[in-house]
Amino acid sequence: MHTNTRVALGVTGALVAIAAVTSGCSQDTGTGTAGKGVSPPRPTHGLGDIIVGGQAVTGSKPSHLARLPYQRTYTNGPLYAPVTGYRSMVYGNTGLEAVYDHTLGAGASGAAPGNVTTTIEPALQKAAFDALGDQQGAAVALDADSGELLAVVSTPSYDPARFSGRGAKDAQAWKAATTDSRSPMLNRALKKPDAPGATFSVVVAAAALEHKLYTTVDESTVSPLTFVLPLSTTRVTGTSPQCENASIRTALRRSCANVFVKMAADMGLTRLGAMAGNFGFNDDTLKVPLSVAESSYPTVGTSSAGVALTGIGAGEVRATPLAMARVVAAVANGGRLVPPQLVKRVTDADGSTHRPPEAEDGRSAKRAISRGTADALREVIGRHGQTGWTVGGRGESATSWFIGCTDAPGGRRTAVAVRIEALSPPSGGDDGGHAAAEVARKILANAS
Repeated sequence: MHTNTRVALGVTGALVAIAAVTSGCSQDTGTGTAGKGVSPPRPTHGLGDIIVGGQAVTGSKPSHLARLPYQRTYTNGPLYAPVTGYRSMVYGNTGLEAVYDHTLGAGASGAAPGNVTTTIEPALQKAAFDALGDQQGAAVALDADSGELLAVVSTPSYDPARFSGRGAKDAQAWKAATTDSRSPMLNRALKKPDAPGATFSVVVAAAALEHKLYTTVDESTVSPLTFVLPLSTTRVTGTSPQCENASIRTALRRSCANVFVKMAADMGLTRLGAMAGNFGFNDDTLKVPLSVAESSYPTVGTSSAGVALTGIGAGEVRATPLAMARVVAAVANGGRLVPPQLVKRVTDADGSTHRPPEAEDGRSAKRAISRGTADALREVIGRHGQTGWTVGGRGESATSWFIGCTDAPGGRRTAVAVRIEALSPPSGGDDGGHAAAEVARKILANAS
């Protein structure tokens, strides 16, 4: 561990240069095999469709195979791949294609399928996708009140149409996608937890207020400008004299990592772990209904210095963009944590519709923090959000984070989290969090 950690000042949030380890997670998987080349009866129905913004982003065409009579087609495949997943005649299916295989699939008998309508809003999805471009990153936007996922984007992406069939070109496209070193088939928005950097300081601030370590966001904290981690020689220094004994308001707005490592050390693993749990961490059962990688806060065996580092989202803290979007959504929603949902309704072949369990309004919603704490933090974070960045173990690349929330003219509160990976480490006074913040700005500009 480095013996000195220096935290650079950011305009809109906290900026941290702390070693962090990035981990990945596997995709949703389904099954599927190629059909036999025999002459089937003339099919009467195609595959069911996945609907976005009232329009199908999937389709199908006859395959002339008995066992698998239809081949899937996609519209704007790379844009919606993190949502739809893929349906291949050879390689199986993932994403909503797998979760709702029984609804979307059509058998050799020509049975009529159903459709799945998502909560995704095309304008937000495209804004996030275009803003991220070819960078390695992810973005999640959700309705803070209902939990509806409005955008789920992961880049670089892939086109599921390129290997939906069974020919040589499909095999080549599959090999290219699965061997690409940038992992385009990994859903970074839902399935890749990583150190969240200073965005996690919002959770730490919430714990400090809930446990009455400080009574208001404007009370001065007890925070030396340079804090030496417990039982360690590692030093964390705020980059502005204003960080010494800074209030929570100042610490969030002026990159005062010294405040949050001291705060984490004062509260300890148990209280911080409980607060992280309130915000949805350490839950390995969450589905949207796609499976979601667990975001985690350490529970046992962490050193005192390691606990302190969690105050700035380093050490053993891991979070997906979805998890951090939920944190800021709970703050915006008066402290209520609402289950996220990706599917609005399912329409069966007979035209009847039903809502999946996770789409029931308020189902399993819980209080993460008190309304008073939520309102205070919301006022501090405001439209500027919270930025942060982490530097890889060898300092070769950096990750930029942003979380924020905005009220649309119609009153809907849209929460967003953005993470951009594999960046050059910021130098001098550059705020590495600006990269993610710029993407978020473009997303929120399309919120309505």
